[in-house]
This record gives sequence, structure tokens and C-alpha cells, in this order.
Amino acid sequence: MTIKYEWRGDFENAALNALHADGFGHPVGRTDWRERLDRHSLGWVCAWEAGSLVGFVNVVWDGGVHAFILDTVVARTRQGTGVGAALVAAAADGARAANCEWLHVDFEEHLSSFYFDACGFKETTAGLIAL
Repeated sequence: MTIKYEWRGDFENAALNALHADGFGHPVGRTDWRERLDRHSLGWVCAWEAGSLVGFVNVVWDGGVHAFILDTVVARTRQGTGVGAALVAAAADGARAANCEWLHVDFEEHLSSFYFDACGFKETTAGLIAL
């Protein structure tokens, strides 16, 4: 398996919508990812295998030293193979190159091992308001 990781890689909306649906187990949407990312993101990382998009992570930021990862998704056929951890590492490299000092993530409980063990995040106290 040869995976190529690209910071701010080019992609088609249809490919990312299909990956998102596959990785998160929902119907294929029609999100205009290009517009969303161009408007709100510091960058993103695409993972490619044989011309197919098999992974993605979005890096948003506050315009200063804080970056946040969202939408970490890996194709079901590649989950558990290290693609997700490599995506997050590339996202951290991209945020670091943009002079960010902190990379934040929030996640569901079942993903704790992935983010803490595989990606190296440290546990912190945080808060959340459901809107």
C-alpha cells in the first residue's frame, strides 16, 4: 500500500463527499468542500492511493497560534492501517509550518486510543455547549 499525503491537496467535491459517507457511514452528501475549506481552513491533508482519495483531515484555525482538526476520515478499507495517524501528523506539520503553537481536537470517547495513543495528543480539560 503506497499512500501519498498532500497538504492542501487538490480534490473533487464528489470524491470527498463519497469518502466522508464511506468513512462515517452516512449517505453521500452534496457539500461544497472547496468553498468551505477556502473560506475557513488553514489547510487540509488528502491521502491518495492509486488515484483514489482514501483519507482526509481539515485544519481550521483562529488566525493566530491555535489550529483545530476536524473531519478526520479514512476509507473503511484503510481504517486501522495507520492512514489516520499519518493524516494527523501531516496536519500537525502543516499547522507548525504556519507558526501555530497548538493543535486541538475533540472526539467521541471510542476514538480516545486513536488520538491519544496513535496521534500523541495529551488529555486536557475542555468544555462544550451543544447549540
